[in-house]
Amino acid sequence: MPKMGESVMEGTIIKWHKKVGDKVEKDEIIFEISTDKVDTEIPSPEDGTLAEILHNENETVEVGEVVARISAGGGVIKKKEEKKKYEPKPDKKEEEKDAKVEEQKSKIEPGQKKESKDSNKFYSPLVMNIAEKEGVSFEELESIEGTGMGGRVSKKDILDYLESGRKGKKTEKEVKSKETVESKKAAPVTKSEGTEIIPMDNVRKRIMYHMVNSRDTSVHVTTVIEVDVTKIYKFIKENKEAYMEKEGLRLTYMPFISHAAIKALKEFPYLNASIEGDNIVVKRYINLGIAVAVEPNGLIVPNIRNADEKNLRGLTKSLMKIGNKARNKKLAPDDIMDGTFTITNYGIFGSLFGTPIINQPEVAILGVGAVTKKPVVVEVDGVDTIAVKPMLYLSLAHDHRLVDGMLGGKFLKKIKDDLESFDISIF
Repeated sequence: MPKMGESVMEGTIIKWHKKVGDKVEKDEIIFEISTDKVDTEIPSPEDGTLAEILHNENETVEVGEVVARISAGGGVIKKKEEKKKYEPKPDKKEEEKDAKVEEQKSKIEPGQKKESKDSNKFYSPLVMNIAEKEGVSFEELESIEGTGMGGRVSKKDILDYLESGRKGKKTEKEVKSKETVESKKAAPVTKSEGTEIIPMDNVRKRIMYHMVNSRDTSVHVTTVIEVDVTKIYKFIKENKEAYMEKEGLRLTYMPFISHAAIKALKEFPYLNASIEGDNIVVKRYINLGIAVAVEPNGLIVPNIRNADEKNLRGLTKSLMKIGNKARNKKLAPDDIMDGTFTITNYGIFGSLFGTPIINQPEVAILGVGAVTKKPVVVEVDGVDTIAVKPMLYLSLAHDHRLVDGMLGGKFLKKIKDDLESFDISIF
């Protein structure tokens, strides 16, 4: 199991592209994994034959653990030898593991009595982080039935436990929340001639979790503004083919909008912040998240790190790069972590404007609508007249806990002014 980022300690195998006995070439995709951050295709490190698969689909495996073996000579390992992978090797590492257990238990419940710590269970750092974040005590962890190797509690086990309701630990708020949800639920649908039941994939589950979490965390308010993008429209129309042919740059509206948003974030830093308890955490760097639609039905937000240090050309190249990586499942967890502000372009599908959901723990997200030509009133030499202009709607969803209407309005107005008076010569 490859290491996919500093905070990622395990991954779930979601698909094997090869079976035992198949020939594989170096860098050929052999399986896919899902972490709590991203789905990734894993290539073969060598040429050879897939001799043994040690972990099947939907199994969660710790980073560094062997999931399969490749034979350079083309042999296949007999099935009876698979038992060896479950036999623990007695060595001094066991003592280190026991020490880790004690350290982890004390981290969850420092004030617990010693008797409750008499256990030989080992919990992965990812499970421990979830437990600490959700306030799961050591006794609760002990009560969770693990489905991992050797009865180990996996990420799925603890998330299922939290989702199903913690035994004897429900607060009044949780009870009321569950009652509200239950009252709104429709009757369960059973499979019949006119229905199809499709289990959600990992991407869809993560999107569902993050969207519900954002809705329940931030107080969403959406502001919309209309922008005349005539200057940019003409520049793209006149130079699109030339830039693609000479430099391989795909000219779109997004680099210009991203550039204007970065300038506005510098002027209004509260839009580039997050909330931790009663504190406002203002980020002095800008990691710009760009929402990318992934076929057949998914969404992911990779970041352009230190986007404020890039010029317009650099932003164009970075947008192309992260878009290609996202669509080809080449993103690493670090590509989608530590974002400070997000832009989502639903206009690519023809939508004029929308009300996007904030990407936690950020406090705002900018929505970009489709550019459409429409009749607008313009003033020429003091006389109002009607002209056909390429117009664009921008919508800003912001967290009203920190960003009030005045600040949100000023931020959008700054982006509008920069786009309408854009200095094309800086490209």
